[in-house]
Amino acid sequence: MNRRTFFSTAAATGLLARQRVLGANERVRVGLMGSGGRGTYVAGIAAKIRDCEVVATADVVAGRREATAAKMGPQAKPVTDYRQILDNNEIDAVIIGSPDHWHARMILDAVAAGKDVYCEKPVTHDLSEGDKLIAGVEQSKRVVATGTQQRSWDHFILAKQLIDSGQIGQVVIAQTYWYQNYIRLRWREEQLDPTTVDWKAWLGSAPDQPFSLVRFRHWRFFWDFGGGAFTDLMTHWIDVVQWFMNSPMLKSVQASGTTHVLNELQCPDTVNAALIYPENFTASYNGTMTSSIEDGGIIFRGTNGVMKLTRDGFTVYREATPKKNDMFLPDPEITVKSSGDGTITNVENWLNCIRSRKLPNAHIRAGVQAARAAHLANQAMRQGKTITPG
Repeated sequence: MNRRTFFSTAAATGLLARQRVLGANERVRVGLMGSGGRGTYVAGIAAKIRDCEVVATADVVAGRREATAAKMGPQAKPVTDYRQILDNNEIDAVIIGSPDHWHARMILDAVAAGKDVYCEKPVTHDLSEGDKLIAGVEQSKRVVATGTQQRSWDHFILAKQLIDSGQIGQVVIAQTYWYQNYIRLRWREEQLDPTTVDWKAWLGSAPDQPFSLVRFRHWRFFWDFGGGAFTDLMTHWIDVVQWFMNSPMLKSVQASGTTHVLNELQCPDTVNAALIYPENFTASYNGTMTSSIEDGGIIFRGTNGVMKLTRDGFTVYREATPKKNDMFLPDPEITVKSSGDGTITNVENWLNCIRSRKLPNAHIRAGVQAARAAHLANQAMRQGKTITPG
């Protein structure tokens, strides 16, 4: 054997030694890596699903990992380093709820350790991570799902079927929006003992910097750790658009953004983007973090009608109508209400795929492609020019 063959064979042998073959009725044992609010919520869902138990919680914040473990049950043990979970051969899979800048690293570490993975979106923090992540996951043969849960949400699946059937004709624009209100978040008044946080471990690959409560609590809006509204919110909707339209690649992106109110944050509080696709349609995103009346959604405009889609359900309007203003819309032709929480069905799909070894609904390629669109929007905004991906 040459040197390269030796290392490849040795790595494969080590991976097989760490993998546990699950029986049809055997419990899936899960470790949580990053036990903040979202990670704890997702792990809590998994813990309630039959034949699944959360057995470990990793976090760099003392007190938080213990509190989360207590919520998961007496079998859950708190640990300080996520690698302790990866080194445990009795753990089959992991849920990743860390800040964005840890996602790609943790996924690759986890699949190398023979674990299946559920990771919150976006799965990448930088464009350069995407191809490496896809290659690492697909070569590992592990089941990796992303937290773009709309792909497992019943009414989103039905909405796609209607779009595919031509219900509203040729879709020419998908208008996406998300409005949240960070003004109501009183971080100025919040207290946290910084000695409970292993700040160096939390930073990881990010540049060294002093502890900051605002950056720690609202890392999504600081470039070292997140990517603002485009990666936090638009990623969800652009994933739906690319899924519905069977169009994962972009032709060009324009974007702008500025801060009007939330000067404590680094990323803009108000952003806009226009994304043109080679399949002859346009997508747009409009969002602010200072007002939240409408929340978020997508409007698909076709040549024969309009679909208004949110997490609560969707409505379809026929194009030919005498009433043409927002205040007095006609009765919708179709109305569908949400049947529940898409995160629950997305976690269920992931666990089912762990047993069947099938590709999950929110698979890694879709996760990387959605994140890529958000990263390109940020690039266009920060560089002040139209981006035409190669």
